[in-house]
Amino acid sequence: MATPAKRKSRVAEAGEGGGGGGGDNNCSTQSQGPAGVEGGWRRREADPAFVEGSIVRIAMENFLTYDNCVVYPGPHLNMIVGANGTGKSSIVCALCLGLAGKPAFIGRADKVGHYVKRGCDKGAVEIEVSKNPANLTITREISVANNQSTWFINKKPSTLKMVEDQISALNIQVGNLCQFLPQDKVGEFAKLSKIELLEATEKSVGPPEMYRFHCELKNYRNRELELKNALLEKNSSLEKMKQKNARYQQDVERYFEYKRHQDKIAMLESKRPWVIYDNVRKQHEEVKINRDRQKAELKALKKARSPMMQQIEEAEKECQILDSKIREKTAAIKETSEKCKQQQDALERKDKEIENVKLDLRKKREAEMDRQKRIQNTRKMIDDWNNELKNIDSTENIQPQMDSVTSALKKLQEERANVDGRINDNHRQKENLLQEKRGVADRIEQFENLMNMKEEKLRGRFRDTHIALLWLRQNRDRFKRRVCEPMMLEINMRDHRHAKYVENHISSNDMRAFVFEIQEDMEIFLKEVHDNQKLKVNAVCAPSEAWDQSKPSKPIEELHRYGFFSYMRELFDAPSPVMSYLCHQYRVHEVAIGSEKTRNMIERVIKETKLRQLYTAEERYAIKISPYTNESISSNTSLRPAQYLTVTVDADKRIQLENQKNEINRQLQSLESLKADLVEKQKQLEHRDNELRQQKKELLDKKNKKKQLESKISMKYDSLKQMEQDAINLEQETERASSKIKQINTEKVKLVAEFMQLIKTCITLNKQKTALVLQNTTSVFHKNRIEAECKAAVVQIRAVENQLMELEEKKRVLLERCKELIRKAEQACNLQPDQKIPEELSKPLKALPDTLDEIDALLNEERSRASCFTGLSPSIVEECKKRKEEIAQMTLELEQGKKELDNYRQNISKVKENWLNPLKELVEQINERFSSFFRSMQCVGEVDLHTENEEEYDKYGIRIRVKFRSSTQLHELTQHHQSGGEKSVSTMLYLMALQEINRCPFRVVDEINQGMDPVNERRVFDVVVKTACKESTSQYFFITPKLLQDLTYDKKMTVLLVYNGSSMLESRKWNLEGFRRRRRRFQP
Repeated sequence: MATPAKRKSRVAEAGEGGGGGGGDNNCSTQSQGPAGVEGGWRRREADPAFVEGSIVRIAMENFLTYDNCVVYPGPHLNMIVGANGTGKSSIVCALCLGLAGKPAFIGRADKVGHYVKRGCDKGAVEIEVSKNPANLTITREISVANNQSTWFINKKPSTLKMVEDQISALNIQVGNLCQFLPQDKVGEFAKLSKIELLEATEKSVGPPEMYRFHCELKNYRNRELELKNALLEKNSSLEKMKQKNARYQQDVERYFEYKRHQDKIAMLESKRPWVIYDNVRKQHEEVKINRDRQKAELKALKKARSPMMQQIEEAEKECQILDSKIREKTAAIKETSEKCKQQQDALERKDKEIENVKLDLRKKREAEMDRQKRIQNTRKMIDDWNNELKNIDSTENIQPQMDSVTSALKKLQEERANVDGRINDNHRQKENLLQEKRGVADRIEQFENLMNMKEEKLRGRFRDTHIALLWLRQNRDRFKRRVCEPMMLEINMRDHRHAKYVENHISSNDMRAFVFEIQEDMEIFLKEVHDNQKLKVNAVCAPSEAWDQSKPSKPIEELHRYGFFSYMRELFDAPSPVMSYLCHQYRVHEVAIGSEKTRNMIERVIKETKLRQLYTAEERYAIKISPYTNESISSNTSLRPAQYLTVTVDADKRIQLENQKNEINRQLQSLESLKADLVEKQKQLEHRDNELRQQKKELLDKKNKKKQLESKISMKYDSLKQMEQDAINLEQETERASSKIKQINTEKVKLVAEFMQLIKTCITLNKQKTALVLQNTTSVFHKNRIEAECKAAVVQIRAVENQLMELEEKKRVLLERCKELIRKAEQACNLQPDQKIPEELSKPLKALPDTLDEIDALLNEERSRASCFTGLSPSIVEECKKRKEEIAQMTLELEQGKKELDNYRQNISKVKENWLNPLKELVEQINERFSSFFRSMQCVGEVDLHTENEEEYDKYGIRIRVKFRSSTQLHELTQHHQSGGEKSVSTMLYLMALQEINRCPFRVVDEINQGMDPVNERRVFDVVVKTACKESTSQYFFITPKLLQDLTYDKKMTVLLVYNGSSMLESRKWNLEGFRRRRRRFQP
């Protein structure tokens, strides 16, 4: 990436020069306005020294390292020389992009906007190309904002397609490594396969039609193979169809035989309905005769049944009279039974009245006995209370004791209130402390959650590291010194917004690395996690010196004016081993962190502060000193968003909260101890209070007991008097009960006499009813016997009627069946209703059997034979016929395909002759020049056309074989076998071999001599000068950062020296003639 320092570039053009020699150096410069500005512009006529398509002028504005620069190359060899970083390759980039090349061809940046100078919104490249009758000027304006380009042809707006058409017409191929070999693509030339090298060579130096012929050959070959495969497939299909049709011919013959069986089956099936009809018609005649016989039998049965019906009617009348008498007797019996039930209920009521009288007498006796017992108990209670009353002291002795107890209780209550107040105060203090403790615990938990979030990120991204962390926490006792957890957990940002600086500065491998103070502990850890657990874990060892105490080279206060606010070390906290490692490895104590202000004045910052690494708000800058110019070269990258350190934990605040939590726990323990003492004292006072209250209660009970006893005794005397008045006279009650029982028994005797009379009446009625029932049973039996005989006759009549109905139904069904069968028989023979069987059908039918069994047997036989012909259908005949037509059609297509294949092969022969012979001549020319160049260097080189199969035109390729030492064999040029210098020499000489053939207008080779030793570099340089400076050769650009001394130069070559630096003159002030005149004045 270009440095942000402002750079001015000058390109001097030397017409003649020697290695240190002093020829007449004609230098010229020209200052122009920005590329693409149209003021006063007109097209220049083509210079005959330039080959059509060669480069006449290259103008750059705000492009990579250049503010404004114009380069005028010569028509032959152009040596572009300058130190690394001055902008030589920038000219190559301008040439590629200005000629519609893609950024990918250069291999430097993937977006065209990256080629605009930093700090500028737009850049431009203008290329003037030699063309008859007037030169062609192509302008490309590049916008950084949308990464888009605007194209102009001869200062008029145009499109990329139009530009590409113009460039293609001039045979300019910036994507062909044989023509355009930028610095970053030099290594890729050796990687080209033989096939790719052939295509690149065809495009570069072959006739215009050569590559087209090659493509046509490949297409013809592919089409030939397609046709050949298609013909083989068709031929195979044709043979299969012929074989299949031969098999199908047998199926056709079998089908006709099958058809004969089917015809006989059809004839049998036509005869079968007529045979069935004859059988059913005979059955119908038989049923008709049986029906007439059943009608006569039914008439006789109905005539014999008439007398039985009259006898049944007489028997039913007699049964009805007897039933009426039985119902009368039943009603009389029911009425008498009801009267008996009423008498019985009256007797039960009298018994119950006697029981109630006896129960009342028993209750009165029990009540009197209970009254006597209560009187005795009351008198005894009164005597006991009188004795107790005599033993009670007087109230004068009790009062002083009560006053003493009351005074003690009052003092005790005051003391208890004091203790309760202290307990309440203790409780409030404890609640306040617990609430404060919960708040502190919540804040500590928030810190723990933040740490857990960091650990979850570690577990999600680096699972092996997390497993090793868990093992470390369980096995810290195995280590002699302190072991720090992964840095991403140990590093605590003071402000989460600054996390992006630390994460972009420290590598991801170190962010998840464990930090050890001594090597021995690290080896124990790695042996366990690497060897035993097979985990992929990183570990580092902190330096033995205390790097965490290192001071920066400049106080941060001196950098405040540049927008710097801190060094990186001050942005975070970390344990001493971690901080020592970061200071030693990443120099975090010397990495300054700046703001947007720093970015706006970055060029001044780099120049004045001499910092090696710094950060602005969104970018990281690394500054190096150029070994050639001693200038500062910077590179910058955008900062990635932070991923691991965005969670910030205030370590001091957490320690403060832990101390606060411990202090609260200590105070809570003190309050718990005080509360236990107060509770114990409260229990003692409560116990003493209970004792005094009990004493007071006992004294009060003694004081009130005498009055209570006197009151109770008075009440009991009243109760005793009332009980004595409530006495019951048992003798009178006994006499009264006996009188009631006698009266009730007298009433019972009368009821019993009436009940016995009703029983006798009920027995008489039952005897009369029984006689009537027996008589009725005899009548019913007689009636049932007659009805049974009548029913048997009815059943017989109904049976005959059913048989008659069945015969009628059977006759009707058979008649319908006959009609249906004759219709089916007529349909089977395709006859109209009532139509007679034709003579031509009647004879074959008569020749068939007349019985159904014989017809069925013959049908089964024919069907069995027909069933042997499986898989046959009428379509087989049609398919066989259709397949014969297809075979004829395919045979015709096969003949046409063979003719088409022969035509393609003739075309291939013609195109091959037009392509292969010129190609062999071209390769031979390249080989002749390539071998000559290698011989001039005392080495061996060959170029040949290589293929494994002459017919596979996509496998043709150019093979380069070289030998740099006499003791070795020729080896093919590959990316692995030869050294870097050998590959560079081979590539350069191959390109020079192409140079003399001269089809492309210019070639570009960028720094291909970097890997060559001085001997090979000198030899290659001589070959380049000799070849590229010949007449009628194409233009050549050779870019190099250095040249050997005492090289051979040619008058036709142009040397372009690229200078770069802050003290350079602007191009519009550059006056080479003025410099030369001034020098002549100072020369003696």
